[in-house]
Amino acid sequence: MSFDSIVNSVKDIIDVLLVWLVAYYVLKSLSKNVKMILIFKGVGLIIILKILSSLFDLVTIGFLLDYVIEWGILALIVIFQPEIRNVLEQLGRSQLLGRHKVLTVDERERIVYEIVSAMDSLRKTRTGALIVIERDNSLNDYIQKAKKIYADISSDLLMSIFFPNNPLHDGGVIIQGDKITCARAVFPTSENSKIIKRLGTRHRAALGIAEITDCISLMVSEETGRLSMAINGELHYNLTPDEIKVMLLEELSPKKSLVIEEEEEEVETNEENN
Repeated sequence: MSFDSIVNSVKDIIDVLLVWLVAYYVLKSLSKNVKMILIFKGVGLIIILKILSSLFDLVTIGFLLDYVIEWGILALIVIFQPEIRNVLEQLGRSQLLGRHKVLTVDERERIVYEIVSAMDSLRKTRTGALIVIERDNSLNDYIQKAKKIYADISSDLLMSIFFPNNPLHDGGVIIQGDKITCARAVFPTSENSKIIKRLGTRHRAALGIAEITDCISLMVSEETGRLSMAINGELHYNLTPDEIKVMLLEELSPKKSLVIEEEEEEVETNEENN
């Protein structure tokens, strides 16, 4: 095999990998965007109808579909410009190397304890709060416009931030790794028509950022004191502190450690059997 053929083969492999990487991130973004999924379903339906019209020689429907396909792309770009922009923004926020810091077991348990303790105390006093935990998708766009803090996570600090007379209580807190990065962060509100109408701006903002990123949004209702969590574009309403704790520990657990723990358990089981 010549050197030129080896170079061409490497180029082909890189080309395929890049296409696969782009397709992966596009599909990953679309899976969390309901409107974009509906768009692609509509495009798929048009393509299927076009194929059927060609197979069965349906002249009229084929003629109409030709016009739809010719001008449909431009129409989709104009009509669904906000949704397309959101997908591109999400791709731009993605961190290929993962979250800023992989938490140890002790750090994860301590952080979850501090957050849940603060939410439980805020619940009892019916003090509204919005806490957003960054994961693989960067939230730097929102951090830049917020009030920087960069402090260790503690229940006392979270409670003081959301104290009604504190100038930082409006908006949300963003957590990166084991630090509170900023306060007074403003997030886009969800336009999901299925959300309960009585829920206020804080819940809609929590769900809105959870729809366009993979973050974890935690809320304390100012009106009812109920706790909620938004994750993967879904809102889990009226949770108990224990439920919040279990869900947080599960969601913040690194996937690799879970695999290692399972392998270690299998090894221990085999040793005991032997």
